[in-house]
Amino acid sequence: MPMASPARIASLLASHGYNASREAVTLLAGTDDPEQALVLAVEATPDDELVLTADHVNAALADRRATERPAGPSESEDAPHDTDPHDPSVSTGTNPAESSTDGGDVPVETRGSNSVSRDQSKQSISVAQDITGQSTGTGEYDDFVTVFRDRYEKLAGQLRGRVQHRPTTSLQSSQGGGEAGLVGMVNDIRSTASGHWLIELEDTNGVFPCLVMKDRPIADLVDELLLDEVIAVEGGLSDDGSIMFVDAIHFPEVPRTYSPNTADRHVQAALISDIHVGSDEFLEDAWHRFAQWLHTDEAEHVEYLLIAGDMVEGVGVYPNQDEELSIVDIYDQYEQFCEHLKEVPGDMEILLIPGNHDAVRLAEPQPGFDEELRDIMSAHDARIHGNPALVDVEGVKILMYHGVSLDEVIAELPEEKASYDEPHKAMYQLLKKRHVAPQFGGKTRVAPEEEDYLVMEEVPDVFHTGHVHKLGWGKYRRVIAVNSGCWQAQTDFQKSVNIDPDAGFAPILDLDTLSMTVRSFN
Repeated sequence: MPMASPARIASLLASHGYNASREAVTLLAGTDDPEQALVLAVEATPDDELVLTADHVNAALADRRATERPAGPSESEDAPHDTDPHDPSVSTGTNPAESSTDGGDVPVETRGSNSVSRDQSKQSISVAQDITGQSTGTGEYDDFVTVFRDRYEKLAGQLRGRVQHRPTTSLQSSQGGGEAGLVGMVNDIRSTASGHWLIELEDTNGVFPCLVMKDRPIADLVDELLLDEVIAVEGGLSDDGSIMFVDAIHFPEVPRTYSPNTADRHVQAALISDIHVGSDEFLEDAWHRFAQWLHTDEAEHVEYLLIAGDMVEGVGVYPNQDEELSIVDIYDQYEQFCEHLKEVPGDMEILLIPGNHDAVRLAEPQPGFDEELRDIMSAHDARIHGNPALVDVEGVKILMYHGVSLDEVIAELPEEKASYDEPHKAMYQLLKKRHVAPQFGGKTRVAPEEEDYLVMEEVPDVFHTGHVHKLGWGKYRRVIAVNSGCWQAQTDFQKSVNIDPDAGFAPILDLDTLSMTVRSFN
């Protein structure tokens, strides 16, 4: 029977150890007997060719040769088995599992161990929320009012059950005294002459001042506050009703009762980011070792590859970047990235979101790539979505966010609560605030839309980021937070800003247990 699905053809190619160009797949899909045509094309392709092309298909159909040549065994050496199958609660700085593949015989798409077979019929992946194709913002003042009002309403809805909320207009008209609660957006934070903290909270009606005394236990929480985040406070009103003395601060938070979801079978996902193809410092050999390992028996359960942005190095992202580029044209960078993506097994599901080096708008939320770039990155029919994206992988909710706001969190908060050496702690703060980029007007550009796509309306089971080029992972109230490092060695620019990257790592997540192993390919 004719096979209409290119994915099915790619799966059959896997059994023969071949990759095919998009044109070749189209030709095969259009024949009366695609399976027989595929066998003919494989036979017609020279042994030293890595990609089955349209010319090979046309020649095979003309010659009518039907002898099947079975693929040879993989020449790659399997990576060693992990000595500890359990997921540590936080990253410890110890050496992750090493891969012993040498990258000398680079696999392309489906090359590798033919004993590896992934059952695509059981694979399930979908995206719950994505800005792509939904952007309506024009940059007008009213657009900003709309997005911040939406943020307030979404997060206030999570907080109103914890305090006896009274609108600012009600507090302002109060005679004073008595207990009160308020849910508001942080409008300002400043210290008084006596060293206390004055926080201005804004709701949809107005602004009200709230005083946190420096000797109260909650004073430490003020260090965690960012402008524009939504919190709730409880306390007592002054006698004249002009100010609230705060006794408690509440964040939207991950509920302590939250129970994560897991997959119904043993299946794994590789979580990576920041490939930076086109950079002089792109770790091409490490990428080859990673892709080759995905073809080994040890990786047979790795059925998903989730990439959290910065597929390419980009052009003009930072001063004098052109001096550090191996590929100076942005479209050529994506062409080369697609070639590297073809090394990944064809029966894996791949999902991509953009980052700040990618050729999309910098303001978040970022839509997925335009049609021209999607056509370039066509390998394996990879799924392309916006940044951030809430991805459902066999029932496990994975929030993918590139992570530009981590710079903001790390800059604003004390080092013990957020640092580049432990990026997962900065991610904990975003989980606590239930927003991936709370502060407006700083390092993170925010686009005004009809709704705030950056709010974490649902609690994710896994929070996956990149951007800071540091490896770190841990659990916050049973939510796994992982920053997956990068595939780029230290650049001169990174040296100038004191960034020492963790490069060539691939966190591998068990979706049925939510345990994680980090492998090194550098």
